Amino acid sequence: MLIAVDAMGGDNAPHEIVKGCISVMDKDERCKIALIGRKDVIHNLAENHLGDRLTIVDAPGVISNEDEPVKAIRKKKDSSMVVGMDMVKKGEADAFISAGNTGALMAGALFRIGRIKGIDRPALAPVIPTLSGGAMLIDAGANADCKPNNLLQFALMGSAYMNRVLAVDNPRVALVNVGTEPGKGNQLTKETYRLLQTSRLNFIGNIEARDIPEGKADVLVCDGFVGNIILKLTEGLAMSIFSELKRTFTANTGAKIAAAVLKPGLTRFKARMDYKEYGGAPLLGVDGGCIKAHGSSDAKAVQNAVMQAVKFIDMKVLEKIKSDVNMEV
Repeated sequence: MLIAVDAMGGDNAPHEIVKGCISVMDKDERCKIALIGRKDVIHNLAENHLGDRLTIVDAPGVISNEDEPVKAIRKKKDSSMVVGMDMVKKGEADAFISAGNTGALMAGALFRIGRIKGIDRPALAPVIPTLSGGAMLIDAGANADCKPNNLLQFALMGSAYMNRVLAVDNPRVALVNVGTEPGKGNQLTKETYRLLQTSRLNFIGNIEARDIPEGKADVLVCDGFVGNIILKLTEGLAMSIFSELKRTFTANTGAKIAAAVLKPGLTRFKARMDYKEYGGAPLLGVDGGCIKAHGSSDAKAVQNAVMQAVKFIDMKVLEKIKSDVNMEV
């Protein structure tokens, strides 16, 4: 399998992107990676590791975070992002990964790769940490305005991904709402509830935001407006907790001694709450593997994003989504 990676996208590109891709070489012998970007820059960083499994595809253009997404995709056809997605469209790569401009990635995936037949809108689907492991939040920002059928499709795709990639048997699907009762919410959630209730999914009903961290559901369904707020709040809260823990345990000598004793447990806690462990958010609904890595991804996060793409391909997630959509329709 070949994974195309945008070497120029993200806050730490290209150094951490290249470093993360190099580290994958020892993880899975079947995995081949094409680093997409400015050949001279990438070559200097990966020179000693280039070969049959790690190659460079020259793409002199770069889409920055300041670029207008749709315009950038249409005009910067030589950019690392467009070249990488075109490789997926042509069947030259099995999946594409980028830590770059989120809007451009979504626009590019839609215009260059295209949607799965039967899916109206692709959805950004990160896995957020919970006390029971992780839950998929879908949609997390790709679609601010949705119809009930869109949310049903999100639920189908999220359930397929959690089952195949994260090995969750019969994933519990919940609708994010302002109350747990069936009649709660606005017109969108009320109509979506009825659709989910009559679907083949393991729908467990509505879920309130306060219940999400406990891990009461495996797939959290909502429109992109609500999802993005949940995602940003979760990230901000995690950073605040880590910051406060560090301040507390470095306040004085006694606190430092306590920190030394608690270090193993604190390390495990941090790992459980770290986005790097999940690698990135798949963009589900496009007719090819496409993963959005966090903008501040370091080598570890990039490595995990590549391994996530490997699982996506191995477990035939695309085929599973297509099958589930056809059965539901």
